Amino acid sequence: MKDITVNDIDELHRRIGANVMRVRKEKGLTQLDLALSIGLKSVGLISVAEIYHNKKHFNIEHLYRIATILNVEITDFFKDIQTK
Repeated sequence: MKDITVNDIDELHRRIGANVMRVRKEKGLTQLDLALSIGLKSVGLISVAEIYHNKKHFNIEHLYRIATILNVEITDFFKDIQTK
């Protein structure tokens, strides 16, 4: 069994953020559009979580709301994650 490292978790958050950004752009939404749609008042969280800046990341509620707004499966945000 593989031990899960801090680097593994960091990579998970980076992948999720990158996939949120990719899907958001494919759907033609700005960071502000997405932020307002999920009940935020500014782009702050969206902008830092998409690039995992200062270890800021989306939580499960954010991902559920974002998936609903973007009309995708929440699992789409986890694509290309390798687990062993």
